[in-house]
Amino acid sequence: QVQLVESGGGLVQTGGSLRLSCAASGRTFSRYAMGWFRQAPGKEREFVAVLSRDGSFTSYADSVKGRFTISRDNIKSSVYLDMNSLKPEDTAVYYCAANLLHTSNREGEYDYWGQGTQVTVSS
Repeated sequence: QVQLVESGGGLVQTGGSLRLSCAASGRTFSRYAMGWFRQAPGKEREFVAVLSRDGSFTSYADSVKGRFTISRDNIKSSVYLDMNSLKPEDTAVYYCAANLLHTSNREGEYDYWGQGTQVTVSS
């Protein structure tokens, strides 16, 4: 069992930066690939980024490549999303998720989800 809690969301102006954090409970955190997803108003939830269990592989949605960086600290049982050059279209609720079997961009393959944190980028 893994419980995930996101933090770090807020209001930022266009071009600004935020760091989202996701703290995980449980002693098996290092066995999970970790992903970030987001859901904008009126839109379906979409993939943002994923990081393999050992941190050796990352994948990003085309919309955030070059601007967002996913990282993890298995000692602290935490995963992070560093967001730079933020745009209004990045406004969404951001969710972290844990995947025991795959480093995947498919939300249906994830085993555990956090409750989300709101990111709002002003025009």
